[in-house]
Amino acid sequence: MAKNHANSVKDDELYEELRDKEGYSKEKAARIANAQANDSQHPSKKGGKQPPYEDWTKDELYDRAQELDIDGRSDMSKDELIDALRG
Repeated sequence: MAKNHANSVKDDELYEELRDKEGYSKEKAARIANAQANDSQHPSKKGGKQPPYEDWTKDELYDRAQELDIDGRSDMSKDELIDALRG
């Protein structure tokens, strides 16, 4: 049975599944569970029109990492930048 997370989590069962089975952080699991519980949000729909990170150049990935203030970005490879941006 799912734990009661008070008012902060709207869908306890989904939250627990995301935490336990998927390994999501508390914050990410709560955001997804709350978005799924809200009829005005559609978290399962594809987001923006940007191409996948694999299609970006390393410089573009670096610039995005800089915007997000990701530590250690200057020493990262393209694959590491992608992982950090998705992190």
